[in-house]
Amino acid sequence: MKSIKLKIVTLEKVVSSDTVSQVSLDTKMGQITILPNHLPLVAELVPGEIIVKKSTKGGETEEWMAVSGGFVEVLPDAVVILADTAEYAAEIDQARAEEARAKAEKLLKEKMVDSKEYAYVAAKLQKELARLRVVRKRKNKFSAVS
Repeated sequence: MKSIKLKIVTLEKVVSSDTVSQVSLDTKMGQITILPNHLPLVAELVPGEIIVKKSTKGGETEEWMAVSGGFVEVLPDAVVILADTAEYAAEIDQARAEEARAKAEKLLKEKMVDSKEYAYVAAKLQKELARLRVVRKRKNKFSAVS
C-alpha cells in the first residue's frame, strides 16, 4: 500500500514523525483527507482533530490527536504540520479539559471589554472543545469495539 511521510511539530517538540496511509484534519476550508500523491497545498488549521491512519500487518490502525491551530504543508510524498499545540487522545485528561472549558465559557459570559482578552478566551474555549471532541470520539470508538 502507498504511504506518505508525516511530521507533526509544535514549538516545544516533534510530536510525531512517521509513515502513514492517510491524514485527516480540520482547516479553515473544512475537513480534508490527505492521501499519498496529494496535490501540493498549504492551509491554516483550526482547533480540531487530526486522524492518522497507518497500515500494519494486522490491518489498519488509527491515532487521534487534538490540535489547537497552526498550518499544514502538503507535498506529494510528505505532510508537515506546524501546530500551536498537538496532543494524542490518550494524553488528554478529560476532567481537566472539561474544567478548562467551563472556565472559558464562564469568562465569555461575563462582560469583557478588552477585545484581546475576549479573543484569547474564545481561542482557549475552541482548543478545549477540540480536545474534548477527540477524547470522546476515541472513547466511543473503543467502547463500541469492546
